[in-house]
Amino acid sequence: MEISTVLIVLLLTVGAVQGIIYGSILFQSNTQNKLANRILATILFLLSYRLIVQVLRLFGLGYYDSWYYMMIDLSWIHGALLYFYVKAQTQPNFRFKKADWIHFVPVVLQIGISIFVRIQNIYWDGTRESLSWLGYYGYIVWMNNSTIYIIASLLIILYAYKAQKRLQMVSDMFEMKATKFNWIQRIIRSFLIYFSLVLCVLLIDLIVFSSSNEGSYFYFTRFYYYPFFVGIAILTYWIGMEGFSRRNDAELTLKKSLPSETAEKLKEISKKLETAMQQDKLYKNQELSLQSLAEALDIKPYLISKSLSEIYNKRFNDFVNEYRVKEVQTLLNDADNSKYTLLSLAMEAGFNSKSSFNRAIKKQLGISPSELKVSK
Repeated sequence: MEISTVLIVLLLTVGAVQGIIYGSILFQSNTQNKLANRILATILFLLSYRLIVQVLRLFGLGYYDSWYYMMIDLSWIHGALLYFYVKAQTQPNFRFKKADWIHFVPVVLQIGISIFVRIQNIYWDGTRESLSWLGYYGYIVWMNNSTIYIIASLLIILYAYKAQKRLQMVSDMFEMKATKFNWIQRIIRSFLIYFSLVLCVLLIDLIVFSSSNEGSYFYFTRFYYYPFFVGIAILTYWIGMEGFSRRNDAELTLKKSLPSETAEKLKEISKKLETAMQQDKLYKNQELSLQSLAEALDIKPYLISKSLSEIYNKRFNDFVNEYRVKEVQTLLNDADNSKYTLLSLAMEAGFNSKSSFNRAIKKQLGISPSELKVSK
């Protein structure tokens, strides 16, 4: 076996094994997002199965057997599963309804066509006349062209766009943290970009090779065949890691619609809060609390909390500490402050302890305090 083949086997095997491991963990996870995790696990299982079949083919096993055809017959389901994964992540208590099953019509159609094409082998005697025109051209289009992969790529691209639109639609309706939104968006974008590239290569290759060879085309011999599966292996490994790391995320909760009068009142309070922080710099007070801020602004504490929650989607401590962290960064950029320790600057910015400062830096910037001083 050539070194390049060994490397391909290794990459495909690693992708498949990791997909199975992550898929198994996600499928068994008993969290709020159980259904979403199971849909992603199904995607991982199908991609892993495809990689395993390909590895077996490299060893001369499973070539055109029932397991191989089963894999082919399921390739049009990935797009719908991707869409429903996003739907399950963005719709509290999501359950499949009768209307949802229409999205699986393509894979049912694919299975029907595939069975019809394979039945033609019963009548095939090596001549065109032994088959009906539908059987003959169906066999040529289905088996000797990249039709299956082209349609599969188109479906994934279509459903990736649908998933993106859904994310945009719910972003204002749900209490969705930026980190959660971003990682779901990354998964969608990875499918969209990768399969758009695959579709372009397939179409260009089909046109170029079929024209140069007088209509004779057989996509299994193409140069991109194994790079395509290496890409699938990488994609499987990556989305498995993303899904695994976020498997315990809390389910999204629907915002209660506020009366217009209440919403306006909370916006007015938010403007007073910004003034208190940006102009009056009340965050520099180490003893600042929700109660003392409420007294300073002559606003009831619960209204401040409600304004922070509805307008900023933040808690009081996080809201105040954001200003304190920015103040520390400003102080660090001043050369005259180089003689002071980081902790003394943090106290100047309003922090009242080293531990609260460390936690705020880690939460707000994702780095340690020592890294903050180095990166100034």
